[in-house]
Amino acid sequence: MIGQLTREHVEIQEIAGALRRSINDGRHDESLALLDALLTRLVPHTATEESGLFAELRADGTLADEVDRLCAEHADIHEALLGVNRAVPDWALVLAAVQRLHRHIDKEEHGLFPAAAIMLPLPAWDRITPEQLVPE
Repeated sequence: MIGQLTREHVEIQEIAGALRRSINDGRHDESLALLDALLTRLVPHTATEESGLFAELRADGTLADEVDRLCAEHADIHEALLGVNRAVPDWALVLAAVQRLHRHIDKEEHGLFPAAAIMLPLPAWDRITPEQLVPE
C-alpha cells in the first residue's frame, strides 16, 4: 500500500510541477488542462489514503492527531483547486495550493508513511492492501 501511494505521489508531483511551470510561463490554456489532470489523480488518491491507511492509523489511535491534520490539509488543498473559477482563474491561489500540496506530500512520505510501516500490525495491512498487490 505504501508503495502504491508513493508511486501516486510521484505522478501527482510531476503533474503539479508541470502545472506550476505552465502557470509561470503564462500558458494558461495548458494550465487548465493540467489542473484537471492533477485533480483526476489527486482526488481518488486522497480518498484511498483516507479510507485505507488513515482509517487504520486513526483506529490504532497513536497517530490520530497527525491523521486529522493531514485530512484537514487534503480538504484545504481540494477546496482551493476544485474552487478555481475557470473563466478567471486565480493562478496565485493555484500556485499556493500546489506549494501546500508539495509540503503535504513531504509530510506523508517522510513522516507518516515510515511511522505507519513500523506501527501498524500485520492485520491492518491485510485490510488495506489491494488484492492485486498481494503475492500469491
